[in-house]
Amino acid sequence: MPSFDIVNRIDHAEVTNAFEQTKKELLQRYDFKGTGTEIERTDDGFVIRSSTEGRIEAALEVLKEKLVRRKVSLKNLKPGDIEPGPRSSFRLRAVLTEGIAVDKARELVARIKAAKLKVQAQIMEDQVRVSGKNRDDLQSVIQLLRGLEFDLDLQFINRRE
Repeated sequence: MPSFDIVNRIDHAEVTNAFEQTKKELLQRYDFKGTGTEIERTDDGFVIRSSTEGRIEAALEVLKEKLVRRKVSLKNLKPGDIEPGPRSSFRLRAVLTEGIAVDKARELVARIKAAKLKVQAQIMEDQVRVSGKNRDDLQSVIQLLRGLEFDLDLQFINRRE
């Protein structure tokens, strides 16, 4: 029975490359000199620190630009609010999300079932497996999901016959 998996994954090597390029650009650009603007990589994303809110927003834009160039979807980057830090500085946490949350997976399954295609969709941890008797139905599901607007970057992997 043909099947495939719907996932939301990030290429961590490309994220690391984008982070390094952002860090380098923040050190080299003259409009960031003397502002104390720095970026730090954490387990779940990034922390940007600066002396002004405007520099934090500019540094976030640099990070987004580098991620896009590295083909990492911005749908996976969830920036938080700018918070005041010590000694009149500011801080922003940006989280990288990966995987499909249960409520989003249920929404995906509901959309697939609403399409009345002859396929079964089941939630498996942080991914959704779609299986059916006909390969054309599976391709129809892929086209359906690509046409819908989700705040997730969906990839279709593990196609099996």
